[in-house]
Amino acid sequence: MARTQGSHSDITGPRIRKAALGLFARHGYAAVSMRQIASEVGVQAGALYNYTPDKQSLLYRLMHEHMQDLLSAYDDLDHPTDAPEALRQFVGFHIRFHLERPDEVFIAYMELRNLTPENFSEIEALRRSYENALETILRSGQQGGVFDIADTKIATLAVIAMLNGVMTWYRAGGRLSLDEVEQVYWDMVRRSVSI
Repeated sequence: MARTQGSHSDITGPRIRKAALGLFARHGYAAVSMRQIASEVGVQAGALYNYTPDKQSLLYRLMHEHMQDLLSAYDDLDHPTDAPEALRQFVGFHIRFHLERPDEVFIAYMELRNLTPENFSEIEALRRSYENALETILRSGQQGGVFDIADTKIATLAVIAMLNGVMTWYRAGGRLSLDEVEQVYWDMVRRSVSI
């Protein structure tokens, strides 16, 4: 099949992923067809298969890229050795990174159930790497006597769930600035783990 005029792999591939991301976030993975994605991009449905083997591969790639970007951005930070400061940094990083990527965040959490078992296993391993970074901070504070935490794994999941809540309601230009929201969440997280 001939490539659509004006179609270039370095342009069309990213456009397909962007279109799929928006459609999956708005309508859900199960409700979106490859034909809809092709229509959004402006290519023939058959042309999509030059860029992705199937819809499942597209979903996996979107999630994988998001998790790799998250881990890479977090790893690039200069991490404080002081547990409370490291926790504060994590809170601010998590909120700001995720607010810039609402569609990616929605898909990363809501569409896990649509991954094949093999793909789920790989994405879950990346998620665990990120959760482990937070749990390491909490365990360090627990061992240093500055955090009062009965179970660091449960505390990790609770903190991430709390921080993810910001994505459901925060809007720029609202009653609180992003700095104020970050401070409120930091205060809540700090009080939940401090002695």
